[in-house]
Amino acid sequence: MFAIMKAATSACLLLATITVSITGASASDKPILDAVDANGAEQLQLLEATVNQNSGTLNAEGVRKVGEIYRRELEDIGFAVRWIDMPQSMARGGHLVAERDFGAGPNLLLIGHLDTVFEPDSPFQRFERDGDKLRGPGISDMKGGNAVVIYAMRALIEAEAIKGGKVTIFFTGDEESVGAPLAEARKDLIAAGKAADYALNFEGGSAEWAVVGRRGSSKWKLEVTGKRAHSSGIFSDGSGAGAAFEMARILNRFYGEVRGPLGLTFNPGMVAAGSAIDPVGSAGAVTLSGKDNVIAETAIASGGLRFMNDAQLRAAETLMRGIVEDSLPLTRATITFEDRYPAMELTEANEALLDRVNAVHARLGLEPAQSFPPEGRGAADISFVAPYVASMDGLGVAGTGAHTVDEDMDLTSLQQATQRTALLVADLLASDLLQ
Repeated sequence: MFAIMKAATSACLLLATITVSITGASASDKPILDAVDANGAEQLQLLEATVNQNSGTLNAEGVRKVGEIYRRELEDIGFAVRWIDMPQSMARGGHLVAERDFGAGPNLLLIGHLDTVFEPDSPFQRFERDGDKLRGPGISDMKGGNAVVIYAMRALIEAEAIKGGKVTIFFTGDEESVGAPLAEARKDLIAAGKAADYALNFEGGSAEWAVVGRRGSSKWKLEVTGKRAHSSGIFSDGSGAGAAFEMARILNRFYGEVRGPLGLTFNPGMVAAGSAIDPVGSAGAVTLSGKDNVIAETAIASGGLRFMNDAQLRAAETLMRGIVEDSLPLTRATITFEDRYPAMELTEANEALLDRVNAVHARLGLEPAQSFPPEGRGAADISFVAPYVASMDGLGVAGTGAHTVDEDMDLTSLQQATQRTALLVADLLASDLLQ
């Protein structure tokens, strides 16, 4: 059991369990649900302790400390836990992997992440509670989801409800800002996905929705050069159009000719033009110099591209390259692309997982969950394994304000998500209908 106790909060924590009326649960479900209920106070203590430990992505030590808290929990319920270090040059904390083999049966991968967007210099650092409303950095994205994973597994083990199969829990340490090179940062997660029969991710969600498809994301960078000259000669045969007009031409044609397919978006997040552009550090900042009476010699733009599937991504890249090559006089432009997160395509196997969730919902007295529109969700770690295994996301807790100092979580969703996860995991491990 979770060992961190705080005298000032223990009295209210013991009142944390929320009673939910469940009318459709079977006799075999009852020991599992009873175990979820019995462990509610300890689960909330775990959540509070991890939220109070800063684990901003760049705080490698903090990420490892959160991992150590989870290690103790997982080893206590019989998981073999290991830590995967990343290269020092990556400046990331690493990943926590826990495995337990229960015998013959399906291989189930449960995914979470240790890091948050709140670095040590953020003013948002502490867990707070106001009735059933909890606040804190990463409380819904996704330390609440991690607590769901651990305490769903604890309930199943205490209820002796697992008869076979293997469970791998993979908590990455850099989901909010993936380390480079990407192939190194995600190779172990991808290998775990290839070995699994089902993959479940515990980013924030609700009982109303489940995520069985989501967009991928990539980066693009546009670099333009023109002829530096006195502005009075702009448009002449000797001076040409200049880098700024060439950049404007390209972006305008992107908007008019590439935009349109469902789910495809591309955003020039940074645009600059002038006589000279020099990078500052590695965070995208630049210094810019130029004069009103000088034709811009250089221009750059960079941004992201979101897509529904790989075919849509490659078609957009082809269109963008063609537009870039059609240069104005005395200008030259190049565009480069960097693959990041693949798309989690909406597949029949993923939709079958939604059917499994809704069978659980019926036993819990919940309305059927709907498939969240894929074009409305961004990239996540599940995207790296989705090309290889039946996958689902959005199984974590319900909250609002993720990535802001107003991030919160509905306490009632912690128990509900844990109940749902425990029954779903039990069903999947007992299944012989492998995808």
